[in-house]
Amino acid sequence: MKKIWNVKPVNSAIQNAFSKELNISKITAQLLSNRGVDNAKDAGEFIACSLSSCHDPFLMKGMEQAVKRIKSAILSKEKILIYGDYDVDGMTAVTVLYTALKNLGAIVHTYIPNRLEEGYGLNVGAIKKAERDGVSLIVTVDCGIGSFAEIEHAKAYKIDVIVTDHHEIVGSRLPGACAIINPLQEGCEYPFKHLAGVGIAYKLAKALYEGTPFLAEDFLDLVSLGTIADVVPLKEENRILAKHGLDEINRRTRIGLGALAEASGLNGKEISSGHIGFILGPRINAMGRMGSPQKALELLMAKDRVEALKLAKTLNAENRNRQKVEAGILEEALSKIEREINFKHHKVIVLWSENWHPGVIGIVASRIADRFYRPTILVSLDGKHCKGSGRSIEKFNLLDAILKCKDLLAGFGGHERACGITIEKDKLNDFREMINSLEYEDFAGEVFSPQLNIDMEVSLNSLTESVIDEIERLAPFGEENPRPVFSSRNLLVKEGARQIGKNGFKMWVTDNSTTCEAVSFGRNQLEVPRAGSGVNLAYIPSINDWQGLQSIQLELKDIQ
Repeated sequence: MKKIWNVKPVNSAIQNAFSKELNISKITAQLLSNRGVDNAKDAGEFIACSLSSCHDPFLMKGMEQAVKRIKSAILSKEKILIYGDYDVDGMTAVTVLYTALKNLGAIVHTYIPNRLEEGYGLNVGAIKKAERDGVSLIVTVDCGIGSFAEIEHAKAYKIDVIVTDHHEIVGSRLPGACAIINPLQEGCEYPFKHLAGVGIAYKLAKALYEGTPFLAEDFLDLVSLGTIADVVPLKEENRILAKHGLDEINRRTRIGLGALAEASGLNGKEISSGHIGFILGPRINAMGRMGSPQKALELLMAKDRVEALKLAKTLNAENRNRQKVEAGILEEALSKIEREINFKHHKVIVLWSENWHPGVIGIVASRIADRFYRPTILVSLDGKHCKGSGRSIEKFNLLDAILKCKDLLAGFGGHERACGITIEKDKLNDFREMINSLEYEDFAGEVFSPQLNIDMEVSLNSLTESVIDEIERLAPFGEENPRPVFSSRNLLVKEGARQIGKNGFKMWVTDNSTTCEAVSFGRNQLEVPRAGSGVNLAYIPSINDWQGLQSIQLELKDIQ
C-alpha cells in the first residue's frame, strides 16, 4: 500500500539558534523542534535529561491526604491492600508501592484481578474478600478513577480507598475515595499530566520516603519498564524516568528483570526501549492476557535467582502460547475479511467469532489495522454479552465513532486510538452497519491512506557518525518521541539487492558523493528496486559495527 510522506517543515531559525547555543548539529536542532522544543533552555534540559528536573510529588492534588492516611495505617498496624491492573504498568506499580510500604513496616498485601474472570478495575468480589481478610485500607494503582459503586461498597464495609490512577476522568465526576491522586483531576497543579500508573506510584513512594533512609530512585527500573510498556508519551518527566530507569535495568540489579532478560535472549545486551516494547513487556503482559498475572508479579518481586529463572521460563512459555493463539485468530480474521469486508463500503473493519480469546483480540486488531489501514474492532463471542477490542489509525478518532453507536452497546471505553466495547451478540450486524454508515471526512483521501512521518530531508553526506551519535542522545524513543526518520531523494541503486533472512534484503545506494548500505528486514513488505534504478528513500540511520568496522546503515521504512 502506497504511503503518503509527511516531511516536517524546516525551522531554520531554531536550527541556527540551537546549533550555536548548544553546540549541536542543525539536524539534531531540527529534531528537537519537531518534538515541540522551542527554546534553548528546554532543548538543553531535553538533552541533559536530569532527574533534578522532575517535579515535587507534593504538587499533586491528594498527595498530602494519601501520605497522611497511609502513615496512619502503618502506625496503627492496619492491613493495607495494593490493588492493581493486570498489565505491565499495573504490575510494576503494585511492585513499587508494595515494596515501599514493606520497607516502611506496613502490613501490606497485593491483589491483581484475573482479566478473564473479573475484568479491569476494582470489583465487589475482591472488596468482599478484603473485608473478610481484615483490610481497612485499599490503595489502587493504575485503576480506580471510574470505580464509583465499588468504592461506595468498600466504604459500607468500613474500608477506606485511596485512588492512584492516570486514566482520563469522564466529565468532572470523581469517586468518593478518601484521597485521589490523578494529575488530570481539576485543581491539580502538578505540571506534567502524562505519567503512567507506575509513575504515579513512584511519586507516592517518593513522598512516603521523605525523611527516611530509603530512596525511591531504587524503583526507577520498574518505573521505566511500566512507562515504556504502557506507551505513554516519552517526553518531559516520562522520558527522564525512562532513561534513568533503563540505566538501572542495564545494571541487572533486580533479580526478576535480570532473569527475564536472560530467558529472553538478552544476556550481555544493552536493553533499550525497543527491547521493553517488543520483548520484555509482551512476556509480562502475556500472563495477564491469557489468565492470571500472578506469576509475572512474583517474578518482579523475586529475591531468589533460581526461582526467578523458573518464573521467567514460565512467562516465556505463556508468551509462546499467546503468539500461537494470536496467529490462529489472525488467520481466521484474514479469511473473514476476504469473505465479509468490502473496502469500498467498510471504513471500519468489524469482525467476530466464538473462537477468539478476549485477552488477545486487541493485539490482532492492531495488526489488521496496520495491514489494511482501516480502524478495526474484533469481538469475542461468549454468551449473550460479548467483549470487543478496537484499534485505530493515525487520523481517525475511534472513540468518537463508538460514541455515535453507543445505543447499540452495553458498555464501552477508550480513547482516540483504542477502545473496548461490550455488546449483545444479536446487535453485532447492526453495529457493523451503523459504524460504517456514519459520515466520515475524507473517506477516499488521506485519512484512510497510510502515513509516514519524516523528520527531515537530508543528503547522505550530512549523516556522519558523530551526528548519529548525537541523535542517540535523544533516546529513549517511543510515543511522541519516535526514533527519527529521514528521507533522501534522487539516489542510485549501485548493485542488485541481496536477500537477507526470509523476507529482507540489503543493497548499496549512492548520491554520487556518499555511498551507504540500505537494509530492509522484511517488516514493511517493500518492493525490491533493480540495480541502476533511481530511488527516494525513507529510513532510520544507525552505526553498524561488524567485526570492529563501523559504517553507516540505513534501515528502510519506504521506497519511492
